[in-house]
Amino acid sequence: RAAGILIDWNDFAELSAAVPLLARVYPNGEADVNQFQSAGGPGFVLRELLAGGLMHADVATVAPAGLSAYTAVPALDGERLRWSALPVASPDLSILRPALAPFSPTGGLRLLQGRLGRSVIKVSAVPDDRHVIEAPARVFDSQEDLLAAFNGGDLQGDLVAVVRFQGPQANGMPELHKLTPPLAVLQGKGFKVALVTDGRMSGASGKVPAAIHCSPEALAGGPLARVRDGDVIRLDAVAGTLDVQVANEDWMARAPAVPDAEFLETHAHDLGRELFAGMRRNVKSAEEGAVTWL
Repeated sequence: RAAGILIDWNDFAELSAAVPLLARVYPNGEADVNQFQSAGGPGFVLRELLAGGLMHADVATVAPAGLSAYTAVPALDGERLRWSALPVASPDLSILRPALAPFSPTGGLRLLQGRLGRSVIKVSAVPDDRHVIEAPARVFDSQEDLLAAFNGGDLQGDLVAVVRFQGPQANGMPELHKLTPPLAVLQGKGFKVALVTDGRMSGASGKVPAAIHCSPEALAGGPLARVRDGDVIRLDAVAGTLDVQVANEDWMARAPAVPDAEFLETHAHDLGRELFAGMRRNVKSAEEGAVTWL
């Protein structure tokens, strides 16, 4: 963005639609990184993508041969380093597959957009029957609030958990890794469960459908600030939509919720947080890279 190159979620969604899913590694599979390496590792993935015309082979790298140099396996031959070609076939097709026979023809990252803004979802680990979830909303202002409700037995039945005020302006967009275990328990009981948040999750979303990085974020007046408990939310990863089923006149008449004084105090003071007030005021949306320049 600083160089004038604008990349948004449309670009990522288009790339994901064109690049096949070749690896099943946690959280979208049972294998760990050591098993992934034993099955061929990054070298196998790079070789298959290059052979399929899905990567540019001539990009500059620290190796003179470009990306093709990374498709071989290093090993010690006595005291000398030796590079060997990877086997043609993956030693474990449950972990790695060739580009001509992938786990899925797409990468699994999709753009969702609708009345709740724009967000992204990763569906590579989500069962097919969970790609569309329609259920009443339960609204929380932190992952701790959701955990308290779960531990108190207050979360039962089909639901879309809305966790807001977790974006760059609100509190620096922390990792929400604590949300997956309780929601996965509810999903394991057979309930239809999804997460919608303006916060972020890395690989922790797992098998629970999660629309993350909702933009604009709630603190910036985004639509999640208008959601109320009981509103029916429809997350449709097939159609690429994220909507709330509330009459438009009622929706627009609602005053956006604002975080309480305790939230603002917690995230604006102590531990040096005061130093970041200017950044919070000027930070852009997650889709814009959460940058602080104009």
